[in-house]
Amino acid sequence: MKNILLDLIKEKKFNKLKEELIKLNPVTISEIISGVPTREETIIYRLLPKELAVRSFSYLESEEQLRLITSFSTGETTELIDELFFDDLIDLIEEMPANIVTKILQASTFENRKKINHFLSYPEESAGSLMTTEYLSLKEDMSIGEALKYIRRTGKNSESIYTAYITDKSKKLLGVLSLRSIILSELDQQISDIYKSDDIVTVNTLDDQEIIADKFKKYDLISIPVVDLEGRLTGIITIDDIVEVIEEENTEDMQKMAAINPLTDKYMDVNSLDMAKKRIPWLLILMISASFTSGVIGKYEHTLALLPILNGFIPLLMDTAGNSGAQTSTLVIRELSLGNIGVGDWFKIMIKEFKVSFLVAIILSIVNFLRLYYLEMTLFGRVNKFEIAFVVSFTLFFTVVLAKLVGALLPLGAQKLKLDPALMAGPLITTIVDVLALIVYFYLITTFMPV
Repeated sequence: MKNILLDLIKEKKFNKLKEELIKLNPVTISEIISGVPTREETIIYRLLPKELAVRSFSYLESEEQLRLITSFSTGETTELIDELFFDDLIDLIEEMPANIVTKILQASTFENRKKINHFLSYPEESAGSLMTTEYLSLKEDMSIGEALKYIRRTGKNSESIYTAYITDKSKKLLGVLSLRSIILSELDQQISDIYKSDDIVTVNTLDDQEIIADKFKKYDLISIPVVDLEGRLTGIITIDDIVEVIEEENTEDMQKMAAINPLTDKYMDVNSLDMAKKRIPWLLILMISASFTSGVIGKYEHTLALLPILNGFIPLLMDTAGNSGAQTSTLVIRELSLGNIGVGDWFKIMIKEFKVSFLVAIILSIVNFLRLYYLEMTLFGRVNKFEIAFVVSFTLFFTVVLAKLVGALLPLGAQKLKLDPALMAGPLITTIVDVLALIVYFYLITTFMPV
């Protein structure tokens, strides 16, 4: 499709180009605009009907939005601002450089500038920064017939009309009413007789976006009202905004679990120096932590010198312990983020993980013992192969159990301390259980194989 459109531009068949563009979805148009040169993207955008152009613009990445706005006249900028939903306008302003922000503000009305400044005063990642003021509000003394006329007249300017919010004269939220209920009610019925006023799910303007995302998932919402401390309706947050929040939170957790400070931009947009700054702190912490491993090995270097074959099993024990701990920590972190478990469940979690770790450790240690005793006996030379196989397998059993318990305990501890549990993921867990594995290993060597 992109090549067809580019050919129409080359042939200057702009009427045909416009006909083809009108048939497309705004998301598809935004993808096409993103993949063509600046001159062609400007032509495509200016041929779009106003409403379709604005909807397509809202789906563009910030780089493409910047290129287009830079090429806009004052009139085109004003037209864009007038048609954009207010939350999309705020997102745009937050992404643009200072000169473009100035251009946008100059093209805005005085009333819009006041609203923009008010929205930008909310903390980042709060409900206030995510909400839109373009919602459907009804009065409780309206009839259904009056409400339907009002919706037809003003609904085009509302980001969502699936839910109407009932407010009084001071804008205090009284209840909610679904579009389904409005349509299925008699025209002479009063709004006050049918709207829902009990158990309204709301968020406060200062609530964090993670709290909001949790409520969307818990109550299966498509929008949620945002109220201030006095219970006045200040805006709504729609599902499309919260999907982006969930994606951002998941990406941030994944980066933390990989021992990287979260990136603020896309991977390809972050320069090498900034990328290194994000990675170095945790790598330094983990490198210094690994010195404990070296300290444990150094303490028993005499034993290893007398029985050098014992060196060969250290990677096996450390890797298995690290993998076991990482398995458990990943699972616990995910369940914590979904709200399926909490710190109060710590005892049940530890009992469950102990049972699981015991079964896993039994199977791994038996398989390892049989492998060492029957398949790798030539490695042991004159050393008692039963003792070696027993000590290594016994160590494996204890380290797997310990690793899984530690893997469950650390994320729960982080949650208790109001830290992000994702910090206690793979790399950190691995470093801790490596040390524990070596301590257990050398303790059992000196106990069962005195040298």
